[in-house]
Amino acid sequence: MTLGAHKPKSVLVTGGAGFIGANFVEYLLDTDPDIRVITLDALTYAGSMGNLQRAMPEARHRFIEGDISDAAVVRKVFSDEAVDTVVHFAAESHVDRSITGPAAFIQTNVVGTFILLEAARSAWPARKDVRFHHVSTDEVFGSLSETDPPFNETTPYSPNSPYSASKAGSDHLVRAYHHTYGLPITITNCSNNYGPYQHAEKFIPTVIRSALAGKPIPIYGAGLNVRDWLYVKDHCTAIDAVVRRGRTGNTYLVGGRSERRNIDIAREICAMLDEMSPRPAGNYAELLTPVTDRLGHDFRYAIDSRMIESELGWSPLETFDTGIRKTVGWYLANPRHLEGRN
Repeated sequence: MTLGAHKPKSVLVTGGAGFIGANFVEYLLDTDPDIRVITLDALTYAGSMGNLQRAMPEARHRFIEGDISDAAVVRKVFSDEAVDTVVHFAAESHVDRSITGPAAFIQTNVVGTFILLEAARSAWPARKDVRFHHVSTDEVFGSLSETDPPFNETTPYSPNSPYSASKAGSDHLVRAYHHTYGLPITITNCSNNYGPYQHAEKFIPTVIRSALAGKPIPIYGAGLNVRDWLYVKDHCTAIDAVVRRGRTGNTYLVGGRSERRNIDIAREICAMLDEMSPRPAGNYAELLTPVTDRLGHDFRYAIDSRMIESELGWSPLETFDTGIRKTVGWYLANPRHLEGRN
């Protein structure tokens, strides 16, 4: 592995109309005036042109509707746009959907990643002034008990859902292309993200949407499952640091140092809504309702992000309390997004 010093010029962001991808597109355009960004997105249920409203008028941004599993489309993007950097977000990512329909997860997360890697290998023979960055998840490491130490870069993979297994497979493919072909790659495995543009079916938007509608707020089981939470803007700064300065061939774990039980998150959101948008009849927490737990529900995820903190000087700017307040405020100002319309 060699210490990175990469300056991206023409960046292909896959899945850039999705939650984290759209935030990253905005971040690049806001922070680097010399960069060009090409967003490639199939605009499935998880992607929306509304997420790119700020980016679309920008002359340095181009949107291409296309599927990463379509090799012809991907090769054309590489050749037409002189891509020197890939930041690969595009993925099927909802665990519940992977349980009821796993095939799409294999196609997008494994086959799609393979096609991107092949296009990069073909377009960049022996080049070192390029970078393929793969965005992954902490779910590939499986589940922790209440007392287990957090995941780190040496934790063995032990995925428990079709979603996490498909992401584990894509991680291994990316690493193999570095080892076998010398492709300059980096990988990040992040904890649960939250913030603007998150899809309406995810946990935090679901709590907000259900509360504002006066409907039962669904909580799996007793709500005791624990996740580490990372504000999406902090995730964007971490990815940018890894792309520009990370060691090629290396994996970095990115976390928010904000472990929370699901029930405690729901209660905190309810308390914020009581303050910011009071309910005419009672408190929002009265709507919290246990529902049947997810099949194979992992108990706890936690991340030790000391490597990226010490090596690249990155750390999250938001605590969970500050980040969730910004998030609740954003959804109150953008209520159509809670219904998947934006």
